[in-house]
Amino acid sequence: MPVDASLVGRTSGSVTRSWTSADALLYAVAVGAGQENPLDELEFTTENTDGRPQQVLPTFATLGLGAGVALPSDVDWSKVLHAEQAFELHAPISATGEAKVVARVVGVHDKGSGALVTVESTAEDATGRKLATNRSAVFLRGEGGFGGDRGPRSTWEKPTGPPDHKVTYRTQPGQALLYRLTGDRNPLHTDPGFSSRGGFPRPILHGMCTYGFTGRALLHAVAGSDPRRFRAMSGRFTRSIPPGEEITVSIWVDGSAVRFQTTDANGAPVIDHGTALVN
Repeated sequence: MPVDASLVGRTSGSVTRSWTSADALLYAVAVGAGQENPLDELEFTTENTDGRPQQVLPTFATLGLGAGVALPSDVDWSKVLHAEQAFELHAPISATGEAKVVARVVGVHDKGSGALVTVESTAEDATGRKLATNRSAVFLRGEGGFGGDRGPRSTWEKPTGPPDHKVTYRTQPGQALLYRLTGDRNPLHTDPGFSSRGGFPRPILHGMCTYGFTGRALLHAVAGSDPRRFRAMSGRFTRSIPPGEEITVSIWVDGSAVRFQTTDANGAPVIDHGTALVN
């Protein structure tokens, strides 16, 4: 099947996704929880701390409650980049659980140098209660030029004033080795030979790992570290970083609406067009 508009409507069928307390703990550590101080964020990194019952980071919804649609088999995965990610939580995420997830291709846009494929997935519990909606877009380099629509333009604008919050985290040199254990084993993030095929001189950190670091910054800065207040988040991946890079999340708050931008050590945007919704 070619990468063009004929992919729209393709579905995964219903997929059962289950997760355990250990899965949620591993994810939290993989996106930096407790990294700077092991006694911080114990409600996300442990399940048996007195007076601090286990909670789940909101961005875990992109992992435990998401699903994808198979792309054509001849796609070169060294040239596939995660372009955008958004999720909305309809209910709190429990430390253990099971959900039925259905994913569907909702857009294929021709960007000239590549194709942008957008997939939306919905997760429901056994009673049919909706838990989360994920929307993910991947950019397939070299697959454009098929004459399709370029897609809508973003109306996001960076606020002109100084941010209300700035949070800086440093990822670790081995961050990709840890994050891959959450399920993304793409060798682009670990194999120098594979990453060089994709045009990267060294393996790059998973974009979704940076996304998780960013979600933690938003959770603690604007949601009082309470996952129940965190409703939604979206962002566009604009630059890759190597493991070990420092990132800074600049946050602007307007009531329940939040805009953010994550930058690398040189101030270049890594996640742009960022929005979040908090109660």
